Amino acid sequence: MKENIKRVVVLTIIVLASSLSIYVYNNTVEDALKEQEMAELTEHINMIFPDAERFIQKDDIYYVYSDDEIIGYAFEAIGKGYGGDITILVGINNDEDLTIKKVSVLSHSETPGLGARITEDEFVSQFDNKPIDAIKLEGIDAITGATISSKAVVNAVYSEYKNKIQSIRSE
Repeated sequence: MKENIKRVVVLTIIVLASSLSIYVYNNTVEDALKEQEMAELTEHINMIFPDAERFIQKDDIYYVYSDDEIIGYAFEAIGKGYGGDITILVGINNDEDLTIKKVSVLSHSETPGLGARITEDEFVSQFDNKPIDAIKLEGIDAITGATISSKAVVNAVYSEYKNKIQSIRSE
């Protein structure tokens, strides 16, 4: 009887110690990942808006400021590429037409050398300072051999812009 109680106590201590270790590890890793994601987001926003001093997130939209004035907006768009999801940060100018300032690919799992070329300046610079309808009407030149990836970016930018524009205009 005493032996059984001893085993139960030892096992309970082991389980509690393991649970505590996992809890501490998860919280530490989770905080580090959040910090890393925020640093990467800040880097991409600063690339799109070099004059940005700060940004504030409201819902799924980042309001980008310089000298306490909104200079633009940014939001994430997700498209279905050939190799999986493509996450794009879309920057919008705070002008009358709310033109696209720039786009930046945050993450993807496209084929290296083909679909992965969606991150190259030759492709993403086609969005620079264009009205949203221009990317559909005039089009964006797809990357040879990576049409699915190229279209995924265009469609994601276009559809997410249309989803977010009402919120931006109502501010």
